Amino acid sequence: MQKLKKQIILLLSLMLGITLLFTSCKSDETDNPTPQQQQEFSENFGSSVNRDFMGKIVDESNLPINGVLVSIGGNSYTTDVNGIFIIDNASVHEKFAYITAKKTGYLMGSRSLVPTDGVNKVKIMLLAENLAGTVASGSDSEVSLANGTIVKFDGSFVDENGNDYSGSVDVFVHHLASSDSDINSKMPGMLYAQNENNDERMLETYGMINVELRGGGSKLNIAEGHKAIIELPIDVSQANAPNTIDLWHFDEVKGYWIQDGSATKQGNKYVGEVSHFSWWNCDAPFPTVTLCLNITDNANVPLANIRVDLSTNTISPRVGFTDGNGNVCGLIPSNEVLNVTIYDICNNAIYTTTIGPFSADTNESISLSGGAGESVVVSGNLLDCSNANVVNGYVLFEYGNSQVVTLVTNGLFEFSTLVCSGNNAFTIEGIDISNAESSGILYQTFTVPTTDLGNVFACGSTISEYISYQINNEAPQAFFNPGANVSGSYISMYEEANNGYITIQGNSPIVGVYNTPDFDLSGIDVDYNVATDIQFTLSNVGAVGEYIDLTFVGTYTSTDGNVKNITGTVHVLRDY
Repeated sequence: MQKLKKQIILLLSLMLGITLLFTSCKSDETDNPTPQQQQEFSENFGSSVNRDFMGKIVDESNLPINGVLVSIGGNSYTTDVNGIFIIDNASVHEKFAYITAKKTGYLMGSRSLVPTDGVNKVKIMLLAENLAGTVASGSDSEVSLANGTIVKFDGSFVDENGNDYSGSVDVFVHHLASSDSDINSKMPGMLYAQNENNDERMLETYGMINVELRGGGSKLNIAEGHKAIIELPIDVSQANAPNTIDLWHFDEVKGYWIQDGSATKQGNKYVGEVSHFSWWNCDAPFPTVTLCLNITDNANVPLANIRVDLSTNTISPRVGFTDGNGNVCGLIPSNEVLNVTIYDICNNAIYTTTIGPFSADTNESISLSGGAGESVVVSGNLLDCSNANVVNGYVLFEYGNSQVVTLVTNGLFEFSTLVCSGNNAFTIEGIDISNAESSGILYQTFTVPTTDLGNVFACGSTISEYISYQINNEAPQAFFNPGANVSGSYISMYEEANNGYITIQGNSPIVGVYNTPDFDLSGIDVDYNVATDIQFTLSNVGAVGEYIDLTFVGTYTSTDGNVKNITGTVHVLRDY
């Protein structure tokens, strides 16, 4: 994996349409493209390439799901306890990659995107199966949800082999409203489609439904030549919904939507007939162009992991996040003015502007002028139980309302973000995948413009506390049985071992940033009685039996008279 590249582009599915772009189309013989037409459509995807992917699978409460089978381009990976998957060198297309996520008890989740040559980051929110009701074959029946979603059957069903089925049918139904704040994580693929003329389209959804039928230990479907009726409530925010709208079904093999019939507006619902079940979508299609935005701070430094919302004046925002180079790309409606809102990682809106209209593929740059936020680069080194660099691992960074996953490169990790006003505290957790080890959650504090976390040990099974440091580019050193105490305004962290001793002491146990002589460091090659210029960031002071977390970085004059650089990390349990 090209882990040195910090390009981590989440596809910005900017599916922004307006009613004026809507075209009502009746289904005809071209609803099911011929093999030749299908081949021509796949030519839109470009050549076969190998790409790297990393992502997280969560449930509807945004909690990680362990044991999900994730598949991309013939490669598979099972998520860990953090819901993380990593797949290298997956065979996909230049302009299209399709990822599936499966686990018993959940609907199949998926994501489609335009892959980059960096590490492509993906988030999928799996939906729990919802048994809406049980019906009998051979007679008319219906099931409904509390929000007014209804599915009606004529009683004709077949099994997976196309044989007629007789008996009870369990009906699982999930309705996904267009106003759902997590719609981009919950829906299958992205809102990218093939219309009845074999053209590419992006879609503006007016609601989606998933229906699964089961009976006799088998998946079922509607018998050939028969129809079911679906009734989907229209969101109150879409009062201008057209009277007739195209229906599109999601192809779970190909990874995109296909035009298939139409629905009519009846009261506050769309009602339509469908010939089979998977996901169905009421959508207005529109022509598109590709837009790439580059977001920088006042000093023209690219900003990573920044939320960008785009909308028109009539359509709710669609969301994307910048990669490690401050870039975010996606498809937008052509010839429309776009409203841009940029958020910090705590979901505070910090910048708004308008751009466009665009009639061709475009690259645009936006500088967050006027003090829209301070940018900070966080870095460190992840070590295993043998004090060696972790070569297969990642770091989980949690701050504000977000979690960011960063791969390590021979132990090193680095990412950038905006510091939210009045909030300097964050946590990290280092994961050594090869040895199934974790650092546990470490409490840290930003120092702007750089936050050096020093050495972090992913070795929670055997190393519960440590004081680690590195001088210049020498090998990292560590003490694994330190002590720590707080007495009034005095705080001390220390250890004496065969390889020497180290002592860090200060005049305040309150979380904050301190410089010498408020705090001092001695031991090994360091003597606090000689010139030092070290910054100490005290991030956490727990009660007795809980952790004290501190990092330090700076320079000192060694005992041999040379000026040296030092970085260090303290993660110790408080003794008293």
